[in-house]
Amino acid sequence: MSFTFADEDRLARTQAHELALSCLIAGIEAANPRRAVDRIVDLDGSDLLVRPDDDSTYRYDLDVYDRILVVGGGNAAAHLASGLEGILDTRIDDGVVVTDDPVAIEHVDIEPGDHPVPSERGVESTRSLLDAADRAGEGDLVLAAFTGGGSALLPAPAGDLALDDLRATAEALLASGATIDEINAVRKHCSAIKGGRLARRAAPATVVGLVVSDVIGDDRSVIASGPLAPDPTTYADALAVLDRYDVDVPAAVREHLQCGDDGDFAETPTDGDPVFERVETHIIASATDALDAARGVAADRGYDTAILSSRVRGEAREAARTHVAIAEECRATGNPLTPPAVVLSGGETTVTLTDDHGSGGPNQEFALSAACELDAADIVVASVDTDGIDGNTDAAGALVDAETIDPAAGRAALDRNDAYSVLDEAGALLRSGPSGTNVNDLRVIVVEERS
Repeated sequence: MSFTFADEDRLARTQAHELALSCLIAGIEAANPRRAVDRIVDLDGSDLLVRPDDDSTYRYDLDVYDRILVVGGGNAAAHLASGLEGILDTRIDDGVVVTDDPVAIEHVDIEPGDHPVPSERGVESTRSLLDAADRAGEGDLVLAAFTGGGSALLPAPAGDLALDDLRATAEALLASGATIDEINAVRKHCSAIKGGRLARRAAPATVVGLVVSDVIGDDRSVIASGPLAPDPTTYADALAVLDRYDVDVPAAVREHLQCGDDGDFAETPTDGDPVFERVETHIIASATDALDAARGVAADRGYDTAILSSRVRGEAREAARTHVAIAEECRATGNPLTPPAVVLSGGETTVTLTDDHGSGGPNQEFALSAACELDAADIVVASVDTDGIDGNTDAAGALVDAETIDPAAGRAALDRNDAYSVLDEAGALLRSGPSGTNVNDLRVIVVEERS
């Protein structure tokens, strides 16, 4: 089924608006895990083939394994597992996948979780996943399906920590302005599954990770907080994040991290640890796939195109100002592109919340900030979170131009971090529901020729 936004006919009110929507849709569809599995994973007799790029083919002879298990988690993990079942069918013996976007699968248990704040049912589901990993033996093959969102969907409190400790910590970190890498450094050291600890639980089974990346640079140690990857961070790093952003966390969390730094708890496994000897992880979809597909749509329409970066980060409102400035330069001088042009970017921006904040998310703040900067109707800006959920709202992001928002009202909304309400009133929000993937933010700026 094709991906769509609600109320597309109304939103596509000009050629530029329609093109921006088409680019977004193409990008999100290109990063769909089922499509990625069909493109990258195959069965050749008894051999499972994984081709993560044009130069590499990995073979796994299924006949040599006692059992094949599928485990995993993330916003789009069930879609990834469904793709695997479409290839392997009855060869899959068992499995557990935790997600907030379930699909029916015959041979794998799909368990519920919540995102972006971890929940009690997520704890129970993650326990089931860990139990399945613990049962994996030396003769088993574990196919591990992970996508963005796995950090929140897979809460497994470490030591004496409770779910409320993890929840309060997650909320504080999300509001702090910390980067995803920094947030995950804390999460890993409060978890029994993250930071390579799932690899430790599954050993000595053979583990093949199939991962949809939602992080800048596709760092395997950051995606879903790296359950299968060596962890380059330490308890000391986690404490430093709390201090750097003055994050107010439960006393139990700080005490747990301090005890770990003092050597009372084992560190997360690092590069060279024997638990990784039989672990291979393959990136099967990322922001690059989404950006390339979006660019292709624009190029086919005759637009000059450029991908600024798949790694944009920092405060959403500041990033928006920079993107608008680039679009204005295109319009004024023909640099770096000559209109009609489409400028694209990916990555993950952040929002530092005020104490008395409203609703929204990074993509909504990006769009609102851009709308306040735009001075002519010949530039259209769209920004979405590719999982279909921006922040804690029902919107994926927004589509704006210079006429969408009164700049004074927009800036006042930015001051109180309340992008959602003003964009909703303007009819600029993009809603889709869960998209079936998660490769982070996708931004499209259309610069038309001056009339």
